[in-house]
Amino acid sequence: MLNEFAFWIIFGIIVAILFFIDLYITEHRQSKITFKSSITWSGIWIATALLFNLFIYFYLENGHTRAIDFLTGFIVEKSLSVDNLFIFLMIFKVMAVPPTSQPHVLKWGILSAIIFRIIFILAGVGLINVFHPVIYLFGFILLWGSYKMAFGEDKELEYEKNPLIKIAVKYLNFKPGFYGKYFFIKKEGKVFATTMFLTFLLIESSDIIFAVDSIPAVIAITRDIFIIISSNIFAILGLRALYFVLAEMVEMFVYLKYGVALILLFVGIKMLASEYYPIPNVISLIIILTLLTGSILLSLSSRKITKV
Repeated sequence: MLNEFAFWIIFGIIVAILFFIDLYITEHRQSKITFKSSITWSGIWIATALLFNLFIYFYLENGHTRAIDFLTGFIVEKSLSVDNLFIFLMIFKVMAVPPTSQPHVLKWGILSAIIFRIIFILAGVGLINVFHPVIYLFGFILLWGSYKMAFGEDKELEYEKNPLIKIAVKYLNFKPGFYGKYFFIKKEGKVFATTMFLTFLLIESSDIIFAVDSIPAVIAITRDIFIIISSNIFAILGLRALYFVLAEMVEMFVYLKYGVALILLFVGIKMLASEYYPIPNVISLIIILTLLTGSILLSLSSRKITKV
């Protein structure tokens, strides 16, 4: 058995190496990221997470239970991230971001998201430890998130109403347009923010809002800081590759959001009932996998029927 400190080091090394490789390839790519490349990288991130989970199972204290918690948390976060990726698609469309510039925005969005997630996770778990009844608030947040996802109307993105955009436009010099991968450019002795920077702010604000649902969801699975952070970060780091997969297949999964909404509903109920009728995470894992798989299969079958 390895102690938890060793696992933190191993986790950090794995993430740093893979993320560096991913970033190096992206930053030196001159063309649009292909569907094949996106599928490959999505597979690499998922396979790495699963291998890390096996390592937890065999070499971490209480590994059997914690491996189930990791896998459940990873699947929940990965499922919820799909809804956020739909928002990314809308942002890039409204802001008319060139395909070659999208990976660069996503890179910085993901890096900052990791920092915010760790802060939110530590704050959320700390809050529960200090004031335990807050779990009921988190539970109702999940139920509300489930309702919004299933029945909320898809609204047009009005980026000019975003608070971060308002502040940026008010206090920064703004130069519309895209200038390669630059968030800021210098002209005539002045520094100007570009449309790329405004897009980054939209991506970041979207992820902060998304964290309001996703962090309570994983806390409902476990309050083990190491498992929460590692499963969350593995799910986030694969987002960029998953985005380009989804961009090509968005019309195929029409019922996926309803499956994810049901997952949120279940996790919210699990959190609210945890004090009286705790649901074992093995059962939770089976239910979450069933909901996710069912929504994907239903989407694919409805697409076949439509074609016929």
